[in-house]
Amino acid sequence: MPSAHEGGTAPVIVVMGVSASGKSSVAAGLSSALELPWIDADDLHPAANVAKMASGQPLDDDDRGPWLDRVGEELARGAAAGGIIVACSALRRRYRDRLRSAAPRVSFVHLTGSPDLLASRASARRDHFMPSTLLDSQLALLEPLDGDEAGTEIDVAPSVADIIEKALGWMGRHGDQLGD
Repeated sequence: MPSAHEGGTAPVIVVMGVSASGKSSVAAGLSSALELPWIDADDLHPAANVAKMASGQPLDDDDRGPWLDRVGEELARGAAAGGIIVACSALRRRYRDRLRSAAPRVSFVHLTGSPDLLASRASARRDHFMPSTLLDSQLALLEPLDGDEAGTEIDVAPSVADIIEKALGWMGRHGDQLGD
């Protein structure tokens, strides 16, 4: 597939979903396929947010606000530089609206899965600050994409390669919606 940013468009993609849905793996794969930089929004959390989550406490909207603003800044910077992929939970509509205020043409690849599959993946992770016990709080917050939001929903049960292929297929069919 040719690079999606050829011909003047600048893809601005958020790979979203709850913890353990595979956001980072899919974002890295899309980054490679599209020859675009990617950022893991987890790396943009202030230390206090990381410590709170690591202790098993879910973030509240006051915690998320400054973090979402940093993510939005990176999306806007990436849009201006020729495109970007960001792995970010973006669980609620208002969080996505906040990101859209910084990068109006952002599109979302929403990774979904059964609670059992996600719990299994979360409990198997050893190298992440977010404990599997916070998965239920994320699932409770999750608001799927609304019909007026540019994006697609992809089940995470298949392989990462299959998920990336589905996302690229959606991007190829909806290229007019991509870019800032």
